[in-house]
Amino acid sequence: MRGASLRQLRAFAAVARHHSFVRAAAELHLTPSAISLQIKELEQVVGLSLFGRSGRASALTRAGELLLVDVSRALLALKDADDTLSRLRGAETGVISIGIVSNANYFVPRLLAQFHAAHPAVELRVSVSNREQLARQLCNSEVDLAIMGQPPGDLDARFEPLASHPLASHPLGIVAAPGHGLAAERSIPAAALAGRNFIVRESGSGTRAAMDQFFREAKIAPPRVMELTSNETIKQVVIANMGLAFMSYHTAAAELQIGSLVALDVVGLPLMRRWNVVSLASEPLSESADSLRRFIIEMGAGVIAQQVEAASSYFTACPVADAPAG
Repeated sequence: MRGASLRQLRAFAAVARHHSFVRAAAELHLTPSAISLQIKELEQVVGLSLFGRSGRASALTRAGELLLVDVSRALLALKDADDTLSRLRGAETGVISIGIVSNANYFVPRLLAQFHAAHPAVELRVSVSNREQLARQLCNSEVDLAIMGQPPGDLDARFEPLASHPLASHPLGIVAAPGHGLAAERSIPAAALAGRNFIVRESGSGTRAAMDQFFREAKIAPPRVMELTSNETIKQVVIANMGLAFMSYHTAAAELQIGSLVALDVVGLPLMRRWNVVSLASEPLSESADSLRRFIIEMGAGVIAQQVEAASSYFTACPVADAPAG
């Protein structure tokens, strides 16, 4: 392993984590061909195949599984060293890794821009994942902080304890194209959705979990005609009137404002949840990461309120409950 480079090890860990050369390339801001070259060179160094490629997925070989344990430990040790040096330098410098669910894309950039203006020497690294992936990344120390909707206490027992601080309320409901048959209806019973086509998020998404919970409680199972991982694509499919979507009103704020989407007046909706900033309970944050955490907690509610002010007429204040949102 003396001939292996840090770039090769990071590429290897990213492909192992995502099971995809393309997604690993996106995380590391490289091309898939560059990632493939790094893996090929690492395999030449170790003299063994690390991935058994099948279709578009990349599964680890036995050698890859064994190597991943030590590589993860080595990368974590480097991160710990970086955090230690950051604490010595103080809160004005360092690198902070932030993971966010895709729904948070619509307000987090403003928060980070404001933080960066006050702390220009701090480097911010942002990745977007669903809530299950974020919980795993926190427990593996791959991100320092996460912004998600799922309260940590309700996460799967596979994950280590997480510390959570609420930011603001988060409304979720059903959106439709203005020309949809239910768009002009009022006080729509949940049963009326039973035969309507839905465009849904992938399993592991907090939005998907909240939708499934709502459907279970309503004792309905509407047909799911398309599953997508992109909120932007879901909105475009709904605007084309191919079906309905259960989504965050924060995500659809711009479309609700201009009228390309409408929020259905369904009895029991919107569901009012919470945004949370989350960290690993067992590990102290670096001074810079803790500074960002405190900044998000103090400023988050105001930034979110400004971001979705135009869409606020589409939901009313409801009791806030803890449930998935991400």
